[in-house]
Amino acid sequence: MANDVDIAAPLTFIDRQASLGELAYSSLKESIISGQFVQGSKLTVRSVAQALGVSTTPVRDAIVRLIGEGALVNLGPKTVVVPELTIATLDEVTKIRLALEGLAAFEAAAHIKDSDISFLEETQNRINKAMDKSRYADVLRFNKAFHFRLYGAAEMPRLVALIESQWLRIGPSMNDLYPDSAIDRRGVRNHERAIGGLKRQDGAAVRAAIEKDLRDGYRRLSKLVLSKQARCP
Repeated sequence: MANDVDIAAPLTFIDRQASLGELAYSSLKESIISGQFVQGSKLTVRSVAQALGVSTTPVRDAIVRLIGEGALVNLGPKTVVVPELTIATLDEVTKIRLALEGLAAFEAAAHIKDSDISFLEETQNRINKAMDKSRYADVLRFNKAFHFRLYGAAEMPRLVALIESQWLRIGPSMNDLYPDSAIDRRGVRNHERAIGGLKRQDGAAVRAAIEKDLRDGYRRLSKLVLSKQARCP
């Protein structure tokens, strides 16, 4: 069942000096990737336009792009919804993510800078503090920042764009990982191993840490998706 959400909260008011259509798309995409919308969230063109402070035309264009990328689906002539994750989609996306994100992690080790490592360590501290305070929306935002700073260090922008396309489909479902992931802290340990590998410029170790992070998430999400599908045949 679709759920109405506070549209204004996860979206960033945009500057009218730039391309409104592109900025509307970027704002919506960032919110979806970082899990600021949960599965089943219902969005209308009007509510998104009001949140961003723009007219409906650039928002409609942005939504059409995101529908084409599988991040949103039509619910009606003026309403779209963040789709529910299926086990088939989760299986496919995870296989793709393991290949792409594993490669990015491996390559990042050869190009990582001290400033990148400092950013990753500080971001992980923010993740930990947000977990301690049960601020899971912040955890997801910081987690996205951690991963993409690491992948960006690979200096392969086309690869990062491909990774983003997979996160568009998986991002909202990451909400379901909490609070359990905040209790066992497996993701924290995986991130710490990745940082350690980066400091040694050990690409294999960084890749292994990120792949384990993805597999740990997959195991938990797959159980949740299968359980939900069993309840709603």
